[in-house]
Amino acid sequence: MGIFDKLKSGLAKTRDNFSSRVDGLINSSKVIDEEFYDQLEELLILADVGAKAAESIINDIKKQVKQQKLRDPEQVRALLKDELKRVLSKNAASKDMDLYPRIILVVGVNGVGKTTTIGKLAYKFKQDGRKVLLAAADTFRAAATEQLEIWSQRAGVDIVKHEEGSDPAAVVFDAIQSAKAKKADVIICDTAGRLHNKKNLMEELKKVNRVVEREYPEAYKEVLLVLDATTGQNAVSQARVFKEAVDINSIALTKLDGTAKGGVIIAIADELSVPVKYIGVGEGIDDLQDFEPQNFVSALLDID
Repeated sequence: MGIFDKLKSGLAKTRDNFSSRVDGLINSSKVIDEEFYDQLEELLILADVGAKAAESIINDIKKQVKQQKLRDPEQVRALLKDELKRVLSKNAASKDMDLYPRIILVVGVNGVGKTTTIGKLAYKFKQDGRKVLLAAADTFRAAATEQLEIWSQRAGVDIVKHEEGSDPAAVVFDAIQSAKAKKADVIICDTAGRLHNKKNLMEELKKVNRVVEREYPEAYKEVLLVLDATTGQNAVSQARVFKEAVDINSIALTKLDGTAKGGVIIAIADELSVPVKYIGVGEGIDDLQDFEPQNFVSALLDID
């Protein structure tokens, strides 16, 4: 499968839920009236686009319909595609996010696929010819280091780890020294996913940040938040809380293949000034993709 085919396959549940219903609405409607708009807005909300984003999209479509004096519901399809692309492109990942050497601090609650995303990301960088090092800085969860070690083996990259309960900042310190010695391009750090106490999380990450600033000032620093698409609007709530606690500058949305409500990516793009950089569209090690709004909307609406 090519990248676009994988994306289409991964979005099958959402597409069947959303695109087929949009088709049904357009095909059964004879005029563009308030009832048509209400039903289209409802379809957006059912796909987890979120009420705020759905209302904004519909209002913009109404303006376009009025300006262009459109009458055929079929003509709304192109407007919908353009509106979804506009929302998803609002906070596109900037090119300075591809600088090297780089250190990526990965945050997210337990269970969202954080460790899996790190493994897939390591593999992705390695496939691009980059030398990668993993840092097992989630030292509070016994299984976290073991899981990360398995992924380091799958991806074929080195890992720095300490004993359970060790200081996360000490793990990151050692990882930076190792990366410098081995001339690694990328350090990916797993961090604790404890959201119930924001103050502790913030203090812990501040300490890690101080180590990074002191020991590796020349590296580009990225804080990547991992969210689970299957949790719907809860993922948006998590993103808000993490954004209050940490200076996040990119998002990875996992398990898009496992939900019929992948429209949550639109809610995230609309409500948060943080770019969605990666999307997970399958369980394979190569199923973490760079997020491309154009391709996403085409795959969602089944347009080649």
